[in-house]
Amino acid sequence: MIYLDLFLGFLQVGCFSFGGAYFAIPLIRDVVLSYGWLDEEMITYMVAVSESTPGPIMVNMATYVGSSQAGLLGAAIATFAVVLPSFIVILLIAALLNNALKNKYFQAVLRGMKPSIIGIILATGLYFTAVNIIPQQPGAGLNLPMLLITALTLAAMLGYKKIKQKKLSPIQIILISALLGLVIH
Repeated sequence: MIYLDLFLGFLQVGCFSFGGAYFAIPLIRDVVLSYGWLDEEMITYMVAVSESTPGPIMVNMATYVGSSQAGLLGAAIATFAVVLPSFIVILLIAALLNNALKNKYFQAVLRGMKPSIIGIILATGLYFTAVNIIPQQPGAGLNLPMLLITALTLAAMLGYKKIKQKKLSPIQIILISALLGLVIH
């Protein structure tokens, strides 16, 4: 039964993750929590680890969850399920690409989806920032190390942009955050 649950859960993520990996994080979170595979804290750690390791975040998270729940076969099933819809869509788009890109209605749909995808990515980032800084247990104080890491990373991003007149790459931001995590913790 776990294999079917992994397949259906991650197939759902793969089917509805149009817009990229960051858009999929809330979907993965909902699926993983609904099946009870991981708790909130572990999901947050897995997002960080999946972002820091090579490969797409959805695939990394599916592989980890599948492995933690059902071993190597579970990892293969979850990974297959999460990439299957994209694989099918890519095959269909490749066959219809020329006509679709010239179609004004198709272009309008893509332009219309862009703001919602940006909003979902922003909301996810703010949610994970808040969950890591604001305590989940009543009476606990703010997580000052996480607040400090967040503030210093943001300061580094803004300072770099002001001085160099260009943005830090995502890789540089991840490395800065990792280094700050090592130093502060």
